[in-house]
Parts: sequence; structure tokens; C-alpha cells
Amino acid sequence: MIDFRQSVRLWFAPQRIADEGDTPDYRFSLANERTFLAWLRTALALIGGGFAVDQFLPDLRWAWRAGLALALLGAGVLCSLRAINHWVRCERAMRRGEDLPVTRFPALLGIAVAVVALAMVVIVLAGWAG
Repeated sequence: MIDFRQSVRLWFAPQRIADEGDTPDYRFSLANERTFLAWLRTALALIGGGFAVDQFLPDLRWAWRAGLALALLGAGVLCSLRAINHWVRCERAMRRGEDLPVTRFPALLGIAVAVVALAMVVIVLAGWAG
């Protein structure tokens, strides 16, 4: 828990990260930043999908529509927060000469998106059958 709080503090203190270890090759820092931006694009797509489900499926039962929209919105929020945390952890590891951190987050996010997509397939097929 302390490590997480320290990590969150570093989100807003880039100079503290820059003071750690040695400055890595700028290409690695820029690659880390591109990865961060890719995660943010993914988060924005999930958030947009959540709003789209809520706004463009008015005939869907409220509970289904709200559940799917909230699942996508929640995944977008988690993805954006994870992007920040992963960027900080990678930058610190590169400066310290450590291995880059590993994470299960991409697998969990992929499973969550797949579950929402399968639920939407079932809803669409049920709508066609009805």
C-alpha cells in the first residue's frame, strides 16, 4: 500500500523521477511516452464506447444498457489510471537499470472487453430473435 501511495505521489512530481538513477537513452523515454499515449487512446475509446451504448441503444432495457455502459466507462477509467502508473514504473525502472515491470492488466482488460462484447452479441441476437 505504501508503494502505491508513493507511486501516486510520483504521478505529480516528475522532477523526483528525473532525480532517480541515470538518464536513459531518450529513445526509450519517448517509447515509454508513446506507450502511455496508446493506453490513453484505449481509455478514450472505452469511454466513448460506454457513452455510445448509453446514448444509441435506447430500446435496450435500462439495466442492460446501464450495466454495459458502466462496464465500458469503468474499464476506461482503470485504463487511464493504469497508463499513468505504468509510465511512472517504467521510467523509474529504466533510470535504475532494472527490468521493466510486468503486469496482468492487459490480460484483465482484454477479458473485460471480451465479456462486454459477448454480452452485446447476446443482446443483439436476442433482439433479432424477438
